[in-house]
Amino acid sequence: MPEAEDVRRIALSLPDTSEKTAWNMPTFRVAGKMFATLPEDETSIAVRCPKEERDELVRAEPGKFWIAGHEAQFAWVRVRLAALEDEAELHDILADSWRQAAPPRLLESHPRVGLPAED
Repeated sequence: MPEAEDVRRIALSLPDTSEKTAWNMPTFRVAGKMFATLPEDETSIAVRCPKEERDELVRAEPGKFWIAGHEAQFAWVRVRLAALEDEAELHDILADSWRQAAPPRLLESHPRVGLPAED
């Protein structure tokens, strides 16, 4: 099961990412724009997710994904770390969120980050 330190290590390995404390919790930002937080007791993360996809994720895997009440109007979803299969799944989730926050110049410089591996 991935833990808080895995979140930190993986998030900070993504291009132009920094960590900043906000609301008394670690947040991870790409080029200054937040793409992940490590809230409360560090057993979950919050990541960017388009609302349409978020609702599908929650319906499909309610033991893994949920929407925090105060985040319902925003395009964010919570992910239970204990429900993740492994670090690879955590990496995919963080990288996908990174892509949603990254500016075009970074997406152009790192076109494969957050995309499925090519066979």
